[in-house]
Amino acid sequence: MAEPDTVVVSDATHRLIEGFFGCEGLDARSVKGVSQAVEAYRVLHESAARSRLEAMPRAGLTPLVGREQELSLLLDRWERTKEGAGQVVLLVGEAGIGKSRLVQVLKEEVAKEPEAWLTPCQCSPYHQNSAFYPVIDLFERVALRFERVDTPQQKLDRLEGFLAQYGFSLPETVPLFASLLSVPFGERYSPLNLSPDQQKQRMLQAILKALMERASQQPVLLVVEDLHWVDPSTLELLSLLMDRTPTARILVMFTFRPEFSPPWPMWAHLTQMTLTRLAHRQVAVMVERVTGGKGLPGEVLQQVVDKTDGVPLFVEELTKMVLESGLLVEREDRYELTGPLPPLAIPSTLQDSLTARLDRLSAVKEIAQLGAVLGREFGYETLRAVSTGDETTLQRGLAQLVEAELLYERGLPPQATYIFKHALVQEAAYQSLLKSRRQQFHQRIAQVLEERFPETVEAQPELIAHHYTEAGLSEQAVPCWQRAGERAVQRSAYLEAIHHLQKGLELLKTLPDSPEHIQRELDLQIALGPALIAIKGYAALEVERVYIRARALCQQVDDNPLLFRALWGLWVFYIVGAKHQTARELAEQLLSLAQRKGDPALLLMAHLMLGDSLFFLGEFVSARKHDEQGIALYDPQQHRSLAFLYIHDPGQLGRSIAAWTFWCLGYPDQALQHTHEALTLSQEMSHPHSLALTLYCAALLHQFRREVQAAQERAEALMALATEQGFSFFVPGATILQGWVLAEQGQGEEGMAQMHQGLDAWQAMGAEVCWRGYFLGLLAEVYGKVGQPEEGLNLLAEALALVNKTGERHWEAEWYRIKGELLLMQAAGRGGSRTASTKTSALSDAAVGATGRSPLQDDAEACFLQAIEVARGQQAKSLELRATVSLCRLWQGQGKKAEARQMLAEIYGWFTEGFDTADLKEAKALLDELA
Repeated sequence: MAEPDTVVVSDATHRLIEGFFGCEGLDARSVKGVSQAVEAYRVLHESAARSRLEAMPRAGLTPLVGREQELSLLLDRWERTKEGAGQVVLLVGEAGIGKSRLVQVLKEEVAKEPEAWLTPCQCSPYHQNSAFYPVIDLFERVALRFERVDTPQQKLDRLEGFLAQYGFSLPETVPLFASLLSVPFGERYSPLNLSPDQQKQRMLQAILKALMERASQQPVLLVVEDLHWVDPSTLELLSLLMDRTPTARILVMFTFRPEFSPPWPMWAHLTQMTLTRLAHRQVAVMVERVTGGKGLPGEVLQQVVDKTDGVPLFVEELTKMVLESGLLVEREDRYELTGPLPPLAIPSTLQDSLTARLDRLSAVKEIAQLGAVLGREFGYETLRAVSTGDETTLQRGLAQLVEAELLYERGLPPQATYIFKHALVQEAAYQSLLKSRRQQFHQRIAQVLEERFPETVEAQPELIAHHYTEAGLSEQAVPCWQRAGERAVQRSAYLEAIHHLQKGLELLKTLPDSPEHIQRELDLQIALGPALIAIKGYAALEVERVYIRARALCQQVDDNPLLFRALWGLWVFYIVGAKHQTARELAEQLLSLAQRKGDPALLLMAHLMLGDSLFFLGEFVSARKHDEQGIALYDPQQHRSLAFLYIHDPGQLGRSIAAWTFWCLGYPDQALQHTHEALTLSQEMSHPHSLALTLYCAALLHQFRREVQAAQERAEALMALATEQGFSFFVPGATILQGWVLAEQGQGEEGMAQMHQGLDAWQAMGAEVCWRGYFLGLLAEVYGKVGQPEEGLNLLAEALALVNKTGERHWEAEWYRIKGELLLMQAAGRGGSRTASTKTSALSDAAVGATGRSPLQDDAEACFLQAIEVARGQQAKSLELRATVSLCRLWQGQGKKAEARQMLAEIYGWFTEGFDTADLKEAKALLDELA
């Protein structure tokens, strides 16, 4: 028997495992089933080799041909990196063109430097929608060296050691990474009280911190291969890394095929290289290297050169196929044909060449096919579990595939991992299966994974779903896609969640109608809605379709508990889409439903939704009542989970919307207090979507209060958060508010340009998205400031036209007031000055000539009176005050000081707070003038 840690292998197999293990030679010995003695080796240690090329010893690789310039450029970028100027290299080329081979040579050069640190990462076609798959793989295989035989305790110990070396606080980071890696941490650590969004962001920052810390100690080469198969969450991490690269000693290298479009601009630290095909002379050199320097017959060589068309992998594989075909006989220094060369003896495509090589390994072809169904990379233990053959036959077959260099091997059974030499090799093996046989393999794999690999089922439900889908077993696949989607939502991996849930819905259409399938579809639609909102925005038509369908499904099931969430989704769509009367009716329906059920959480949500709808309709008193009822029902601990069902934390939502209502009603200080409470809750809860809405609402309130600096700070914070998180809905609003700030700071033209940009993006989300009229009014005021009142009046006409169309009346009084101010500017025949008070006074004076009142003055006065009437009807004291100030300034210029003072004193005397705000200060100053 072999000694412990001793492996008895052939010389060829020894060459293969050398790349993964340090080996010590032993005496030749006999082995059962083998007629002659073979060399034996003892494994000393496992290497850190990871990719298919790293698995091979240097002598087993086809020498690099025709890539001298590219390699020189890569080495130059590495030198810059070592000097502290981090670099990013994008290596693009078609499949088989030699991207991985070039990367391997760079790694070999870098590995000669003892201070360098190499980090390989590989994307997978089977995991394009598995959040953070390459990152998880990198940690499990390279950084932490997890094995399936490891206990959770052992994995947790390794994780602690890894994080400790980077100075992380273990109580704060171990639960993050343990969740990512599906490692139970039991009672050793307390779960983090964070939202999925916040957990994701903290984890991203922790990964980046570890990379930057390593780069501060030694230069780092991070290679991410096959980026065309990257999942969205990993791409998000890489985008964050790109921003930090220029100031760190890190070279980030991406490889991908031409169909992938990098989402990054061509920064100064980014280099893109495209690998082209080899020239004919280079192909001939490569063929000679593959044959070991022995020449091929001229006609054979010419066909290899012509048919491979300069694709290195095709050159290598076709040459090997020819050598294995029996067409040639080996001589001392050359190969000779055994007879005339048949016309179709040499395949014309790489796929045909690979298939021919597999066909010659007929005895083990099925093992390659089964492995191909498992994926580009698969473990021995999994293959053994799904294989129907005996273990001896399986191991012998794998050894043959490794010997033929179609597979590379890492480790030893039962811990061995096998990697197809290239994705095209896996594809060839997979496509060689008949569809029926392929489906049988997929079914067997899915069932075995569920029965024997529960950790895979828990960590990668999308993998089980994929195998059931390819097996044609939709009934079993749908719940797996649902679990995968829900798990992705829990990780804030919304793009992945959308893919999984939509895949489940597609398969469900192929199944017959039944009560179970109706409920299953409802579950999928309800889970899909928030993910769509997070990525596409509230007013996306896809959101409406999902929730309309969900409501229809609820009507097929009596007293369905998901009806509330279905109606909520429709309410969100309609209120953001400025269909306010429809939204109000839905909110009232939701309140009735919540009251019937007597559920405090549902009552909380319904009151806030109705309060929001009433605010936009200009019914501020009723809105305040519902806001206060909802806020009173909110308990931070009890209702925190509602943020994950309804996108936003109701405590923050209620206080933010209440702030708008209180300001309109004439309570500016209480409005500000509500905003401060909402921001405090957002800091305690750390839920990015809720924080984005809270910042948006806060920025608007500060604009209401004419607080330029505070509005700027909130808008900038919102823009940063929305950009980082991909919350596209909030970007246009933040852009418009930032433009308004610029205009208020004297940069009128720049501000207008930015506001127009934001308005265009806002309108692109829907024809009449809510707040559009408000933003039009802001821009109209800015046009007045730069002396273009006509342009402003055109915008106000558009805003006022929206009132009857959408029912959005919360800013109606302001639109009439601003219209009056712009008409006075027209009457004056010039633009406005820097402040509202001096502007109106100057324009009013200019508008009064020797002949008395002008028609434009009459029109302006009518607008101011209309604004006051609207505000009084809404009990909107803050808006009434503004309109009254504008009217009284006009009257002041016309000599009607007594009437103006009496009217202004009455509204000013109503206020009990907010005397330090711009509106009340301006009103007080005018009162003093009138006195």
